[in-house]
Amino acid sequence: MAGQSNMAGAGNFDLLDAITKDRIAKASKTVLLSFNGAEAKPLSFYDNKPTEKYNFKKRFGPELLLGVTLAEKYPKKEFLLIKKSRGGTSLYGAWNPNWSAEKAKAVEKGEEKQNVKLYHTHITDIKKSLEALHLQEKEYKIIGLCWLQGENDAAKEVSARSYKVNLKDLHNAYKRDLSLENLPFVIGQINSTYGRFKKGPEMVRQAMTDFCKENNNAVLLKTTTNRKWKDYPKHTDNVHYNTEGQKRLGIAFGKKSSN
Repeated sequence: MAGQSNMAGAGNFDLLDAITKDRIAKASKTVLLSFNGAEAKPLSFYDNKPTEKYNFKKRFGPELLLGVTLAEKYPKKEFLLIKKSRGGTSLYGAWNPNWSAEKAKAVEKGEEKQNVKLYHTHITDIKKSLEALHLQEKEYKIIGLCWLQGENDAAKEVSARSYKVNLKDLHNAYKRDLSLENLPFVIGQINSTYGRFKKGPEMVRQAMTDFCKENNNAVLLKTTTNRKWKDYPKHTDNVHYNTEGQKRLGIAFGKKSSN
């Protein structure tokens, strides 16, 4: 699992209904989550420092209901979700497998984000987790990559216009570094409209659509641009998915990952 802020997630665990919480608790017996390089732990929320915007402590992204969906479909299997996310980062810059300081400075805000290499750290996280399974003498199969990112690329012309090429390079890099020629790739389609480059969001949305049409291993999780957000509800900022939105995203990712 990889992406920016919507992959990190702004769902409030405390707002989930009792039935959903119970399903998550049951799934946590067979689903582990490694988040941003941390040791794998049973599927659960992560601690959030309350802010004025998100004033709650138990936060989650699509991993919770993705894990539930997989666990319920394959109750005799165990799953390990290896998630890397960082808000406000681009595929052109921080996520680029062909990272360069020049590209990072062109699109990333702040010196810190201009120096992170998220693709490379995700690969390191994945290999570290797989080595741990090997030491436990557990066999494994990588079933796919879930990608939820693109809003920051849509905000600038240079990154929006090159998104399709960069998406192809990203997929090829994961395939190469994980030795998986037919790696399934599930892509969540962006629908936000922030940034000064007005054509950017539609460019990135179309790039995602075209990429999936041309790639037999890629599947698009389509989203609406209608700001009522009836498919995947959002917070009032019209950018980040809320509790119900993250719940539905997780289910959708889970269904497309388990086909």
